[in-house]
Amino acid sequence: MGKRVLAFDFGASSGRAMIGTVEGGRLNVTEIHRFQNDPVKVGEVVYWDVFRLWFEIKEGIRRALREGPVDAIGIDTWGVDFALLDKNGEMLQAPVHYRDERTVGMPEEVEKILPLSKIYRRTGTQHMRINTLYQLYYLAKYRPELVALADKLLFVPDLFAYFLTGKIRAEATIASTSNFFDPRAHDFDRDLLAKLGIPARLLPDLIEPGECYGTLSPSLSEEFGCGAIPVLAVCTHDTASAVFAAPGEGEFAYISCGTWSLFGTELKSPLIDEKSEAARYTNEGGYAGTIRFLKNIMGLWLIQESRRQWLREGETVGYADLEKEALASAPFACFIDCDAPEFETPGNLPERVRAFCRATGQRVPETRGEVMRCIYESLAMKYRTNLRALSRVTGQNFPALHMVGGGIKDTLLCKMSADATGVPVIAGPAEATVMGNIAVQLISLGEIADWKTARKIVKESADAKLYEPSDTAAWDENDARFQSILGKSALR
Repeated sequence: MGKRVLAFDFGASSGRAMIGTVEGGRLNVTEIHRFQNDPVKVGEVVYWDVFRLWFEIKEGIRRALREGPVDAIGIDTWGVDFALLDKNGEMLQAPVHYRDERTVGMPEEVEKILPLSKIYRRTGTQHMRINTLYQLYYLAKYRPELVALADKLLFVPDLFAYFLTGKIRAEATIASTSNFFDPRAHDFDRDLLAKLGIPARLLPDLIEPGECYGTLSPSLSEEFGCGAIPVLAVCTHDTASAVFAAPGEGEFAYISCGTWSLFGTELKSPLIDEKSEAARYTNEGGYAGTIRFLKNIMGLWLIQESRRQWLREGETVGYADLEKEALASAPFACFIDCDAPEFETPGNLPERVRAFCRATGQRVPETRGEVMRCIYESLAMKYRTNLRALSRVTGQNFPALHMVGGGIKDTLLCKMSADATGVPVIAGPAEATVMGNIAVQLISLGEIADWKTARKIVKESADAKLYEPSDTAAWDENDARFQSILGKSALR
């Protein structure tokens, strides 16, 4: 009987526990537990409900063990967010949600101490206020009493691994999202933190994907009635797991498509220069020391939060309804800059879309369908713009675009992406993140020989769908207008 592993995959709105095995050259993935991941606002601060998520992790382990033995456990989550532990290992505060507004203005404050361009040259990281660096700087400046009590920082997947094992480690791919990780040295930039008054004692020892945090604590083994199951460090940043499983070969471009659209390629070494900085590309860690050279684009969050607003207003509408209404609306009526600051935080997204169009002198979308058409076409145009930028910065040509993740279930977005970019879109696997999580565990356990073999297995298991470009002329005709909207957005 082959190895049977348990993968926990946490997204921004939900999480799930999945059992993975490999049989007959295919990866078998079975969902055994799914649960909500709802942020909690207390006062003016938005937190992740990590104690509820911990309860769900334990429930997932129980369900997995009822059906058979578990040979290992791996966890992946979103990036940048963290908890602080005191010297006794107690959590001082629940992790604050990256969309919380406490970091508004923090990059500008940091710039007064250290130019953001210099930070980019040290870390190769896209400047975003959500990054761990700006969250930590906020605490150092405005909550120094909390930092004084803190002994260690743990990113969210490392925190859950700590709850399971009692071991304090920072996995490298999640650490690389922090904006204080040096991708050349493959280590934290302690000097950078010192310049900003952030103590280096907070930094845990690093662990690489495929290594073991430790085994289940004796108390948990007793609670579950099982042995000392190893908790493995997978590519714990969810995008790193998704890219691990991307079935591309050679030079390939990808979009890890979900709440965020992570758009990039895979490199053997960091690419940090004037062109990459101007294009706002990030160098994040991947499996076996590779670099995920990518850009964060506001993704399906725009559609998800718009739908939530309509539900709050009492309108009963599903994603399929929104897609139909978008298709029924006039094309290329207006555009938004998907990454404009007003779209970052929860709230009335449809009204913000209208306000953006009004402020940039465009036709204002009124109906749900018109708002959705604007969002869909703006996302596809963003992909088009970034594919060209990626080619310019890397000097590579990308004959196809691999889309992976849950967002590929949105067939309209996949089709528009092919038409907008002018290259075939290969959509799949939808479960790339959890497949990557499981595959790293199975490599670590000797069940899969290596990464190359793992990608071949994923490709055979993915049932990818091909979208050929069929209507590129209209996108070409509207490109200049979209670029002018991006220019107006930057000047506001």
